[in-house]
Amino acid sequence: MNDLAVFSGSSNKPLAESICNSLKMSVGKIILKKFSDGEISVKIDENVRGRDVFVIQSISNPANDHLMELILILDALRRASARRITCVIPYYGYGRQDRKVEPRVPISARVVADLVQSMSPDRILTMDLHADQIQGFFHIPVDHLYYSPVLVEYIRSKNMQDLVIVSPDSGGAERARFLGKRVNASLAIIDKRRQRANESEVMNVIGDIENKHCIILDDMIDTAGTISKAAVAILNKGAKSVMCCATHGVLSGEATEKLNSVNFSEIILSDTIVIPESKKIKNLTQLSVGKLFANAIDRIHNEESISSLFI
Repeated sequence: MNDLAVFSGSSNKPLAESICNSLKMSVGKIILKKFSDGEISVKIDENVRGRDVFVIQSISNPANDHLMELILILDALRRASARRITCVIPYYGYGRQDRKVEPRVPISARVVADLVQSMSPDRILTMDLHADQIQGFFHIPVDHLYYSPVLVEYIRSKNMQDLVIVSPDSGGAERARFLGKRVNASLAIIDKRRQRANESEVMNVIGDIENKHCIILDDMIDTAGTISKAAVAILNKGAKSVMCCATHGVLSGEATEKLNSVNFSEIILSDTIVIPESKKIKNLTQLSVGKLFANAIDRIHNEESISSLFI
C-alpha cells in the first residue's frame, strides 16, 4: 500500500487516526496554519506524486474555515501530481439547504458541491447526507455510506425487547423503517409542524409506543429542539424509555442543555464530528465509523466493489 496516502484536515483528526489505524498506516504529513489575518496556509509535507490520495475533512463548525481548508488541500494535492484524489467528507455541511424553499435564496448544498468539484477531485466519499439527491449535485462518482450497519450491531448487542424505532418527522420514516427491519422493531412517526428555522412543535405521535422502549432516529442533532420535544411527547404517551440516535452531532446553540433536560436513557452519536469536551452530555455513547470508512478506502484503492457497505 505504498502508493496509498491518507491526509486529514483540522476538522476531525481523531477520526482520521481511527481510519489509519484500521488501515495499519500513518496519517499523511501536512502542515496547516493560519496567518494573523485569518488566511489559511496549507503545505503537503511528503511526496504524493503518482499516489492514490484520500483527504478526510468534515464540513463542520466552523464550516466556512473547514470548507476553505479542504479546497486548498485539494488544490495542493493536484499541483503535487497525485494520481487520484478522493475527497472523504464524513459530514457534508450546508446539506440542509438542498432546494429552494422560498424566492431569492441559494441552493447552498449545490454551491458547496461546485466549490469542491472546482478543485478536480476524482470522487467523493461521504456518510448519511441530509438529502440523497445531493449526490446528483456532483458530476463525479459519489460513494454514500450509512451509519446504520454500526448502529444495528450496537442495538442488537443490547438485546432489547418491545423496541420501537421513532422517526422525528415524516421525511425520516424510510430511514427508521430500514433500521427497524434489521433490529426487529416496529415503527412510529412524530407528526410535527416547523414554525421557523431551528424550531419545531410536536403535534402527535403516530404508532403504538405505550410500554415500549423507543429509539428516536435522525441523521443529525443540531439545536436538539426536535429530538427533545419528540422525547417528551413519547414519554408522555407512556413509553418505558427513550433513546436517541443520530449520525452527526452538530450540537449548536443550547443543544447540550436541551438534551440534558430530557430523561434519555442513552444518546448515541457517531464520530463524524468531533464533540468538544466542554459539551458534557449525559449518557452519551459515541460509536466510531472509522473502520467503515477504512473498509471503503481500502476497497476503492484496490478497485473493488463497496456496495455491500451501503446497507
